Amino acid sequence: MKTWFRNAALALSFATLSQLAMAQQADLNEVGKQMFIMLQNTHFARLAYNDELSQKFFESYLSSLDSQKLYFIQDDVDRLKNEYGDRLHDLMLEADSMKPAKAVYEIFQKRVRERVTDAQELLKGEFDFTSDTTFRPSRKDAAWPVNQEEAKAVWAQQIKSAVLSEILRKEAVARQAIEKGSAKTTSKEIDPIEKVSLRYKRLLSSVEDVDDEDIAAYFYSAVAMTYDPHTDYLSFKEMNRFKGDMKNELIGIGALLQGDEDGATTIKGIVIGGPADKGGVLKLNDRVVAVDSLNTGKAEDMVDIMFMPIHKVVEMIRGKEGTSVALKVEPSGAAPGETSVVVIKRDKVEMKDEQASGELIVMKAADGHIHRIGVITLPSFYADFDEGKTQCSVDVELILNRLIEEKMDGLIFDLRNNGGGSLEEVRRMTGFFMPTGPVVQVKNTLSQVQVKDSDNGKPLYLGPMVVLVDKASASASEILAGALQDFNRAVVVGETSTFGKGTVQQPMDIGRMLPLFSARDQAGFLKVTIQKFYRPSGSSTQMDGVEPSIVFPSINDAFDFGERDMDNALEHDRIRPASNFKPLEKGALFLEDLKEKSIKRVESGKDFGYVIEDVLKAKERIKANQESLNKAKREQEIAALDTQKKERNLERKERYAKLVEEDSKIFTFYKISLENIKNKTAMKAYDPNQESSDYMRRAKEEGDSLDDTPKWPSGLDLYKRESLNITRDLVELTMLNKALGSKKSEALAK
Repeated sequence: MKTWFRNAALALSFATLSQLAMAQQADLNEVGKQMFIMLQNTHFARLAYNDELSQKFFESYLSSLDSQKLYFIQDDVDRLKNEYGDRLHDLMLEADSMKPAKAVYEIFQKRVRERVTDAQELLKGEFDFTSDTTFRPSRKDAAWPVNQEEAKAVWAQQIKSAVLSEILRKEAVARQAIEKGSAKTTSKEIDPIEKVSLRYKRLLSSVEDVDDEDIAAYFYSAVAMTYDPHTDYLSFKEMNRFKGDMKNELIGIGALLQGDEDGATTIKGIVIGGPADKGGVLKLNDRVVAVDSLNTGKAEDMVDIMFMPIHKVVEMIRGKEGTSVALKVEPSGAAPGETSVVVIKRDKVEMKDEQASGELIVMKAADGHIHRIGVITLPSFYADFDEGKTQCSVDVELILNRLIEEKMDGLIFDLRNNGGGSLEEVRRMTGFFMPTGPVVQVKNTLSQVQVKDSDNGKPLYLGPMVVLVDKASASASEILAGALQDFNRAVVVGETSTFGKGTVQQPMDIGRMLPLFSARDQAGFLKVTIQKFYRPSGSSTQMDGVEPSIVFPSINDAFDFGERDMDNALEHDRIRPASNFKPLEKGALFLEDLKEKSIKRVESGKDFGYVIEDVLKAKERIKANQESLNKAKREQEIAALDTQKKERNLERKERYAKLVEEDSKIFTFYKISLENIKNKTAMKAYDPNQESSDYMRRAKEEGDSLDDTPKWPSGLDLYKRESLNITRDLVELTMLNKALGSKKSEALAK
């Protein structure tokens, strides 16, 4: 009996200590120590523990706070570097990293306060926009300002440029309104000077509204990204957001928020069918000025959120399912100062815009032949890591089977802007389109290679297939596109290359590494690169990405966009092809014929011609890195662009009107949504020129109603339209080849 009491008391003390630990903030110095140990022991690169590593930590932290070199001066950098530059790695290992993290951030705060004070003084004076001075838009490669005088001079140009840009923008909106005969005016707009002033007030608020946990997150993220661009420290709250993003749902009110320069938070979107939409009280462009996250009804619990960082506002509004949140709102269009309180019950919000979706496009050829082209659009390789209820491969399988039932002749798999996600999901999904075989090879830090095969068994679809990618297609997208290209299973088309992210990250709970009775619950996570991806052919997707077999011109060609343009990116390399890698016959893709046909269309296409013109001009502008602060010169530049835009739009309107008429004779469009499939609803034809597939009602941005740029005919942007043409060509060539093969077989039989 005594033993039982002693054990019970012990258990009680353990429980009490554990509860106390969970209620407290984790020791951030200990968090830094354990994160650093985990980095050194698990990261793929295995960086050497030395002074050079510490210098990298230091430079990464400064860059993360002040990438444009506008706030710190050279004296700050030298002094902080002398104090901490070569010993940050030691301080982290000694559990003393918060001292340098806070010391650097305090200097940063001080400099931001000074710059914002300078800005307010400058904004009280007059600006001369008649001189021939120029401004350097990008200071990424510039030196730190030598002293305060130089910093103030650089800052003065920043403010002058901001004011000039606002004046020119306001004048452009007014001019467009007059040209369109619109009643819209800019009289209610904030004055350009005041708007710039409020912008920097919000900046200062975001820099000052931090606690030790925020500073730790800034510093530890900078340290982690020294190893490679995708290794990161995630706070407990950030990890929850990451999980929510991966399973395409969250608990909240279903509204898109945007921080305004005057301090309020504006409702810029409302999810159709979400809690805010069902409530019917919250409207687009309503301004939220305070939040009571517990809906207590007490005035003292209504927290003023003016100038609060948007991520903190979001955290206050989100909460447990079934609970309510109260928002103090200034209704759109109401008299100044008029407010009301809107109470909304939190619920699950499905991000349907981020789900897989399908479409069947029936094309009638000139000779009367009908081609049925399926389109699957996948925004990310999402999956619910906790409960496994959400899997993109299951969603894609449903859509694919429906398209097969509808007897599609060819398939476009649209992976544009798909940044990746779950490795297991892409592994399973690749098996839908090819026989069992290697999908990806994975190499760890010990150079051990594991081949991951598709595990779907029998493929679902083996017909003609095109994969559409762009420079934002990354990670899992590159695995799928690379595997299908290596096996000669699909024709990959799109921008010059995909992103080039060929690394594997694994989230690790830092709390598990903390001492037993310490506060572990809020320690955060280390998302660390532990492996590299390789295609079945042995080439890494790192840096090089996947190069399409047929390339389209894109405005992204003008910009640094991709893994190779990121700091600390791991190198590209090759390993052996997978042992069971047996590609299909390449001739079955008819690549040369498809290229020839596509090049002719692209070269003769007006819209692609406009893209090429814009790329050349953008490259020149970026290379020059100079912007005039002379108002007359800027107005001339704007006038030239306006003239070009008007000429293009006049040409487009005439051409697009004819194209819409032609499309109506050629195309019939059918939507395929997951909801329709699950409800076993028959497909219905729709007009992409009239119907929107958006699951969110969005506030119109200023000037939207004045923009006369015509929409893409039939909802087909130039890349999707050309992909459709390529798929049609592939279907026709495949059918012709089969017909010729059958005739040859008959002849041989005779």
